[in-house]
Amino acid sequence: MTHTCRDCKRTFSSELELELHQDNCKSGELFCDSCGTRFAERAATEDGWHYRCPEPDCEGDGIGEDIHRVEDVRLKA
Repeated sequence: MTHTCRDCKRTFSSELELELHQDNCKSGELFCDSCGTRFAERAATEDGWHYRCPEPDCEGDGIGEDIHRVEDVRLKA
């Protein structure tokens, strides 16, 4: 069974390899408009549906509202 990174679409032969890859995958990075912080997607969501900025003092939330994918921000600049 292969395991695929949902951000960069690379495939791995084990779940452990995928998890190790996700620690460094740059395709899954997010950006918060409210505080300007850049962070990994896994830090902003637990269920993949609800997103919140991981910074303790920031109120940014909602993918596409306050939180955007870094590659989308780069395209709009």
